[in-house]
Amino acid sequence: MTSKPTVHALDMDFLGIPNAIAGYLIPHKYGGVLVECGPGSTLRALETGLGAHGLTARDITDVLVSHIHLDHAGAAGWLARQGARIHVHHIGAPHLIHPEKLLRSASRIYGELMNALWGEFLPVPEEQIAVLHGNDEIEIEGLVFRALDTPGHADHHVVYLHEGICFTGDVGGVRMRRHTPSIAHLRIPTPPPEFHLEKWRESIQRLAEEEFTYIAPTHFGIFDDPGRHLAAVQAGLDEIEAWMEKFMPGNPTIETLEREITAWEKERALASGVDVQALPSYEKASPAWMSAAGIQRYWGKYRC
Repeated sequence: MTSKPTVHALDMDFLGIPNAIAGYLIPHKYGGVLVECGPGSTLRALETGLGAHGLTARDITDVLVSHIHLDHAGAAGWLARQGARIHVHHIGAPHLIHPEKLLRSASRIYGELMNALWGEFLPVPEEQIAVLHGNDEIEIEGLVFRALDTPGHADHHVVYLHEGICFTGDVGGVRMRRHTPSIAHLRIPTPPPEFHLEKWRESIQRLAEEEFTYIAPTHFGIFDDPGRHLAAVQAGLDEIEAWMEKFMPGNPTIETLEREITAWEKERALASGVDVQALPSYEKASPAWMSAAGIQRYWGKYRC
């Protein structure tokens, strides 16, 4: 088995819940690279995590975000102010430079909870943006990453490959090392507006054609069974499709849909052996109400 590169999973301690959001630190001789940076609300945990490895935010030279959702890229602007260069998909880049539309949309969704959940979202200066396209190679102080275009969760989603490890963002699903180190349970996050089942399947197939020894979803941890993990993602997509085909033709209201998807996700988790006390970690990483909204939009746009 290929030896694992030096990668530290930093727990962002989102809302005080462990193992909900990770940032992955890869050190180099002048500081370090972060894959994912978490939201602005978790900056204290980020600084604590960096400090445990002898670094500060000003030592982070580069941040590689999988996509621009607030739990993955919310702190990017703050890190740019500390000097970091921010790597992001070319579709997502304009929204980090000028985040007004992104923030208006998020504020409509989260309302008065917006600041408590996500904290401050600062714009990234254009000169500190590194725009990514499919299969781009990134070299940072001797560290080499390859960015793969992987839509399905979001159209602006990329996965990063680095020395045998695959950082999957959200396209690799939600799998909590603390609670389910085996592949017993994996949740598929399907938020609006860009959840697309067929694109997601194509992205997972593309990853299955790559060679890597470890897989690291942002939610949460590094696993050494990538083949089984990707198969579980495909199976999860199949389960969601079967659930939609059974339930969605009845044209449920969004309130009914939220109740049904919440109950279904809870049933899936408990049937897989997930302890009831672990459910909040899954729910904070992939809220069922948000998945319901994504499913409703996908079904109305592509299946009706």
